[in-house]
Amino acid sequence: MTIKQKQQEIIDEFAFLDDWEQKYEYIIDLGKELKGLPEDRKTDDNLIKGCQSKVWIDAEFKDGKLFFNADSDGILPKGIVSLLVSIYSGHSTQEILDSDFEFISEIGLQEFLSPSRANGLMAMTKQIKFYAVAYQLKS
Repeated sequence: MTIKQKQQEIIDEFAFLDDWEQKYEYIIDLGKELKGLPEDRKTDDNLIKGCQSKVWIDAEFKDGKLFFNADSDGILPKGIVSLLVSIYSGHSTQEILDSDFEFISEIGLQEFLSPSRANGLMAMTKQIKFYAVAYQLKS
């Protein structure tokens, strides 16, 4: 499945949720499914700057694709980062760089987050793009 198809799947899932309470609950449930990071991967290098909670994103380049794993000490940020990991993990660096984050606006997520949480979300998306650039330069 392409990144665009995964994004559309998320947009479709959010369309079935009636209000933001249900959407938050859905995001939190996604976070509960995230396997998390081992303690030795929760390093300052993997820590996302600008998040209200602690959020770590780690990337591994394997067979021409980037695989992300993440964790957070907050339940909502963990769900948000889980959403991003599910969309962008398993794709080539070029696919990630060519993608956008418009689905975030389409599901209305950013407008319902506090300013500090919205900043954290943008920091997470930037980190995913950063990893794609860094690994593309290495290969």
